[in-house]
Amino acid sequence: MESKYKRVMLKISGEAMSGHKGFGLDTPTIDRIAEKIKEAVELGVEVSIVVGGGNFWRGRSGGNMDRTRADHMGMLATVINSLALLDAIEQQGVPARVQTAIEMRQIAEPYIRSKAVRHLEKGRVVIFACGSGNPFFSTDTAAALRAAEMNADIILLAKAVDGVYDSDPHTNPDAQKFDSLRYIDVISKGLGVMDSTATTLCMDNNIPILVFGLDDPENIIRGLKGEKIGTLVY
Repeated sequence: MESKYKRVMLKISGEAMSGHKGFGLDTPTIDRIAEKIKEAVELGVEVSIVVGGGNFWRGRSGGNMDRTRADHMGMLATVINSLALLDAIEQQGVPARVQTAIEMRQIAEPYIRSKAVRHLEKGRVVIFACGSGNPFFSTDTAAALRAAEMNADIILLAKAVDGVYDSDPHTNPDAQKFDSLRYIDVISKGLGVMDSTATTLCMDNNIPILVFGLDDPENIIRGLKGEKIGTLVY
């Protein structure tokens, strides 16, 4: 079965990189994700990725720290995750590149849109680090921005939960899961899919979002093939 999409943006939360540890990096988990990314490339899909940094640091967890400085620390956390994922993908025999929104040339390429598109066209996986390079914007917003710039067909939003619910399924056993939602419903109901800036950006550029759980990395392939998993926001 072929992929339903040609070019995708895969957003992986930092927490997903830590597996069940909740902090830091879990190598077996990252290796499983890399295996599925290889499968996606073999399906002919052009894969770009944005990784969060919440397994190391969140800007809003900085207490009384200056918010801009705290967000810059979060951007550096995404670089650690991106390099770890890059290494795992390359060990699968798949060519990949990291591009950073803040220049650090000894470590990765600076973000250049035309170069990123060229990498995708050549079958390379492109990992975008440092979010959008701006404080006060989440990595979800960065994923929506890069998806628009790359002309991605869809954002695959890999989370710790298997979709979008009307309340927190961890605290409410009666929480109801949505099969599909409109962008405006996500915003008006205050559902925690992406932050409102990211959701609005997707709505303005008509980029659908598939929210699914990464506890089983096979969901990446299921989502690409159009199988009914998670919640589709459109």
